[in-house]
Amino acid sequence: MNTFSPAAAAPLLIAWILVSCSDDRRTAVEEPCRTCPTMDHATHLTHTATAATASPARATDLGALGARIAGAPAFAKIVVPAGVYREPTIVITKPVELVGQPGAILDGEGARTVLLVLADDVTVTGFTIRNTGSSQVAERAGIKVSDARRCLIARNQFHNTAFGVYLEKTSGCVVRENTLHGSGATQSQNGNGIHAWNSEHVTVLENDIMGHRDGIYFEFVTHGHVSNNRSVANSRYGLHFMFSNDSEYQGNTYRENGNGVAVMYSSRVAMRRNTFERNLGGAAYGLLLKDINESTIVDNTFNTNTVALHLEGSSRNTVTNNVFAQNGVALRILANAQDNVIEQNDFKANTFDVATNSRASYSTLRGNFWDRYRGYDLDHDGVGDVPHAPVTLFGLFVEQTPAALVLLRSPFVGLLDLAERAIPSLTPALRDEAPRLQARGT
Repeated sequence: MNTFSPAAAAPLLIAWILVSCSDDRRTAVEEPCRTCPTMDHATHLTHTATAATASPARATDLGALGARIAGAPAFAKIVVPAGVYREPTIVITKPVELVGQPGAILDGEGARTVLLVLADDVTVTGFTIRNTGSSQVAERAGIKVSDARRCLIARNQFHNTAFGVYLEKTSGCVVRENTLHGSGATQSQNGNGIHAWNSEHVTVLENDIMGHRDGIYFEFVTHGHVSNNRSVANSRYGLHFMFSNDSEYQGNTYRENGNGVAVMYSSRVAMRRNTFERNLGGAAYGLLLKDINESTIVDNTFNTNTVALHLEGSSRNTVTNNVFAQNGVALRILANAQDNVIEQNDFKANTFDVATNSRASYSTLRGNFWDRYRGYDLDHDGVGDVPHAPVTLFGLFVEQTPAALVLLRSPFVGLLDLAERAIPSLTPALRDEAPRLQARGT
């Protein structure tokens, strides 16, 4: 006689549970599988269309969220509930909108890129993305987008990522309203907050970036637009771009970065209404222009930087309507920077207003306000009747022998000032022929 044995029935029961849990054919608003083994992340995901059934092997390879994205149709909206998702790198190969509900966390466990986008028209919003770890052989990122168009990465939070957002070979991508806080590690162990390479029409808006190597990094990017970002306390540059023509940067704040901002090997760049402040150090600049041509630096504020604006090998640029206040050197313009126009700027309370390494003048100063100007205005037209020489003899001496800066408050500087007044030809020929007597707005 056959008798019922619980031990014999156990395999049948387990098989029934596994078959029930593997059925992905659910409605747009799904209920969690209450008999499935629990994980450390939410056990249900929703999308706006019915997903194809995923095989158990594929779900194991991808992880629950990765499998759901792989099974979703093109242009689906996938809503991810709160929970911590620790999975292999999630790869998106079709146009989808991925929306994280409050508390949805994608965790790289210190071992990998978290999200890799390989398709056009992908949107990622609302997530906390963290813990990529660093690598000497791979550029790990919170979100990496490669060879794609029209991506949108918005309103995410990135914590302890090497690179936050990494764009390569993209067109028309927008990165906006994200918070990116890097690990604060050394430059060799850290990446950039927002990194774009070999891309076009990249828009970076209203992001808050700190603790990375470079806050924003562009290389071989054309028609970039960077506006209203805050890049603070990054170990190298708040903004760093090279070989990136026809781009504009406006309304950004770059504060307390290791080396300030560096702009290199580019043409037709517009920088407007930015604030460069407290970028201090032996090799720190508010804004470094190296081999920049035919560009405009307009309506910016440079406050308390070691060197506010440095021009090297840069030609045919316009620097106008800026405020330089309380900097070590307000403007350093080297001999190989030629045909630049510096006009209608305000120079106030700087240690050195202008520094140069040449006695000749290859650029034009005119119509600037200098708080050190000691000339007069007999015709009361608001313009000084005698030119102003902003490069002091001591400043020239320091430029050639930096260690001489220790003499700044010594009687030696007073003697040089007397010699300069007696023999004006001792100082470089750089002159403002029409200095303003009042700062703008006064």
